[in-house]
Amino acid sequence: MSQIVYIAYPNSLNLRSANAIQTFSTLRELKRLRPDLLALIPRRDRTPSRFGEIGATHLLSTPVGKLSRLHRSTLWYYAERSLFALECFVLLWARGWRGGVVYVREAICAAWWAGLFGPLLGARVVYEAHDLESRNPSRAKERWAEGLLHLIDRVALTRAAAVVSLTDDFRRYLTSVGWRDATEVFVVPDAYDPTLFAPQDRAACRAALDLPADAELIAYTGMTFAYRWLEGLLEAGAQLVPQRPRLMLALVGGRPHEVAELRTLATRLGIAERVLLTGQLGQREVLRYSGAADVLAIPDTITDVTASPLKLFEYLALGQPVVLPDIPSLREIVPPQLGHYFERRNLPALSAALASALDQPGDAAARQALAADHTYARRAERIVAVLERMKDEG
Repeated sequence: MSQIVYIAYPNSLNLRSANAIQTFSTLRELKRLRPDLLALIPRRDRTPSRFGEIGATHLLSTPVGKLSRLHRSTLWYYAERSLFALECFVLLWARGWRGGVVYVREAICAAWWAGLFGPLLGARVVYEAHDLESRNPSRAKERWAEGLLHLIDRVALTRAAAVVSLTDDFRRYLTSVGWRDATEVFVVPDAYDPTLFAPQDRAACRAALDLPADAELIAYTGMTFAYRWLEGLLEAGAQLVPQRPRLMLALVGGRPHEVAELRTLATRLGIAERVLLTGQLGQREVLRYSGAADVLAIPDTITDVTASPLKLFEYLALGQPVVLPDIPSLREIVPPQLGHYFERRNLPALSAALASALDQPGDAAARQALAADHTYARRAERIVAVLERMKDEG
């Protein structure tokens, strides 16, 4: 039995979220490097799962989270994930698994494994942290639960043998609060799939989508729109229209209610005929819209010190100029000469950055070369290096 176990809690077994895509793609490459790796994934029912394609073991989990329909609270999901962490422990204990390395990509499971289950099995736990649970927009909102959130963060981040961080900014944060030594935190940014994201023929993409060949097209792509300041992108676009009569915006993705809200805003701003709101599309269609764009935009990120959005690497791989908020975690990846930065949530600054990107597209080849070091294959190599180090130190 493998001495390396990978525990994750993807929120879509059919890859309908960035969380699931990142988990699936990373795990796929990890299995290529370490075919013996045991991947444990929850499954609430018999719905087909893409994770079966890459050899993941599914554990039937109790859908406690559905009780939130009776009493709305994220705490039900905490209970569900706690039960899954226990299931993983029982499986490994029953199989006689001892003394290996457990890599956990979920906060609740990481707290249980770093604080209890890992020590019981003599395992070294590595926690891939995507942010503090106490900062998670979907966290438990009950006032009395604040202490629980901080306990989850503290146990997961201080009791794990090592932490994998998406950014050096978060590593510095953990060091500054005294939770980890910098040598115990390994920076492994997010990534992209080079088999999907590569430079596109802009004219062909526009023809396929029936878009004007001479339009100045700014695009944003994402499965959901919440917390991304897309209303700011629409307002910035509206400010540019008087000087740029060929301007168009394409917002690709979004839940139905998010799309409806932005459509209402576009109408109020007087730019409805210039805004394409597609709703959620298949990956190939999303790629066409990205390839058709003159500029690709990231108006904001959900997180701050841990911001490492998948779309950043996908945009870079396509080669178009990228407009993004000026925060340290993004500057770690994109140097100023390759990105059009603007002060976060500053509308005039966003408008200026969009105009600059349209007028000065810069070096597409340099952006593509930058992306090349952030494929999922490279990400898996970095993670395996951490796992091997933990095995050696154990």
